[in-house]
Amino acid sequence: MFTGIIKDIGSVVGISRRGDGLRLAIQTTSPEFSDLQIDESVSISGACQTVVSVTQNIFEVDTVEETLKKTTLGSWRVGERVNLERALRASDRLGGHIVQGHVDGVGVILSLEELAGSWSLHISFEPRFAPFIVPIGSIAVDGVSLTVADVLDNTFNVAIIPYTFTHTTLGERKRGEKVNLEFDILGKYLARQVQAFTSPQAQPLTEARLKDLGY
Repeated sequence: MFTGIIKDIGSVVGISRRGDGLRLAIQTTSPEFSDLQIDESVSISGACQTVVSVTQNIFEVDTVEETLKKTTLGSWRVGERVNLERALRASDRLGGHIVQGHVDGVGVILSLEELAGSWSLHISFEPRFAPFIVPIGSIAVDGVSLTVADVLDNTFNVAIIPYTFTHTTLGERKRGEKVNLEFDILGKYLARQVQAFTSPQAQPLTEARLKDLGY
């Protein structure tokens, strides 16, 4: 589990094919990662990956075929800059929001506009994800915890403050580039429950039914 508060911008320094997946070598210079261990989870631009090797300031992860299909990881090249966050500890502050590192899909950058003291990032998404994005709700974009400012059709805006602009890769994004999206886990569970209760096969939502569900 993560919070969407990025701790370092790393670089992809190696890519090799492993069956249907890839092994990625990531370099980080932040002291935050100095004691990284094998089997730990790291969010790499929003995708939760397991560390399989650590050598000084370089760690490696194995990315499986399913992850390559749902994220931008398969398009990366050596030199790609990536957002890094270590897994949340029970004693840590939850500075962003609950992020699992399970990317739901890929969005496309429509624009990055500089405003007075901030930037507005405009992103399009697949129509099937519309129920999970709400104004003033949380979303992770390339692993960065952000608040949705506005939603229109199949696009949304988020505001980027100067610190986030300079300490993540979002400030480097260009029109047409793809980003990993993870929607708020609470919203996904709620949407699933509503779907179950309103489907033609659903049982009537009576008092007895609520008791059976544990309410």
